[in-house]
Amino acid sequence: MSNVVEFKKPPKAPEPKKPNPGLRTALIVLGVIAAFGLAWVYFQFIGG
Repeated sequence: MSNVVEFKKPPKAPEPKKPNPGLRTALIVLGVIAAFGLAWVYFQFIGG
C-alpha cells in the first residue's frame, strides 16, 4: 500500500439523444389542426 492518491477522470456522460424531426413536425401539424378545430367549435356553438 502506498499513500499516493491516484486521480481518475470521471466517466463521460452519454450524449443526449437528438429529437426526431419527423415527430416534431407531426406535433406542429396536430397543433394547427387542433387550433382550427377549436376555432370552428367556438364559432359554431358560441357564435363569436
